[in-house]
Order: sequence, then C-alpha cells, then structure tokens
Amino acid sequence: MQAVIRVQTADFNLQQEYQALLASGGNIGAVVSFTGLVRDRDTDTPLSHLYLEHFPEVTEAEIARIVQTAAGRWPLSACTVIHRVGRLAADEQIVLVLTASEHRQAAFEAAEYLMDYLKTEAPFWKQEAFSDGREQWVAAKQSDCAAAAQWEQP
Repeated sequence: MQAVIRVQTADFNLQQEYQALLASGGNIGAVVSFTGLVRDRDTDTPLSHLYLEHFPEVTEAEIARIVQTAAGRWPLSACTVIHRVGRLAADEQIVLVLTASEHRQAAFEAAEYLMDYLKTEAPFWKQEAFSDGREQWVAAKQSDCAAAAQWEQP
C-alpha cells in the first residue's frame, strides 16, 4: 500500500492530492475523501482563528502507525493523510484523508477509522482564539474518544 503522510502549514489542493493518489495505486475501485475545515464557532462566540502545534517527526510517526493499523484491517491500495498546523482561520482546510481500495466499503470504513484516530491519538495541540480576545486550549472530546472506541469492538 502506498501511503503519503504530511504535516504542513501550507494549504492543500484536493484535486491534486486525488490525482496523485490515483497515480500511486493500482486496481482502485473506490476513493473516499474527507476534508476537515476549521469551524467558525463551537460556542456562542465566533472563532478568530485556531492555532495547532505538533511534535515534528513524532506526529508523523504516530499518523503512520494509525495508517498501518488501518491498512491491516482493510485492503487499502493507497492512502493520503495531510494535517495542517500553525495559524488557521475559520473555514480553512485543516485535514485531508484519502483512502483508496478495490471496494467502497473498505475505503469508507478506513477513512472513518483514520479520522477517529487522528482526533484521539495523533499528537496535536489546538488553541482556539475567539473574536472577544479569549484563548483556550482544546481538550479531547468525549464524543471523539467514544467514536474511536467503537473500532475496538470485536
């Protein structure tokens, strides 16, 4: 399986990443894409921006481990995971997951698995800055942990 993993400050182009994924894999019958955006609000106060930090190399290694686990569960032909860091404004792209497989169910399930584990296992630290000047670090959400835990069921 061909895997591309990048943590970067620059934005990504979905169409270019999709074409690169197709070029890297063989016998692809389905590609599932997920693009995460920075929401403009999670509370009553609009978000000014989000700031993400990570441990270079450690974060990429953890994402690679998550991708390898997914590839062990589903027959993936190729996979791309791009996560942005730094200062991101509302509505900007923050994460891209592309999964390719011979069949759609594997591609869908692997994409969902990857997102659930990126939210709970990948070492990113997020700080929200609001329009009123407040800032706060974002704690892990129980709903994200519950979503990831569903994959542990036999």
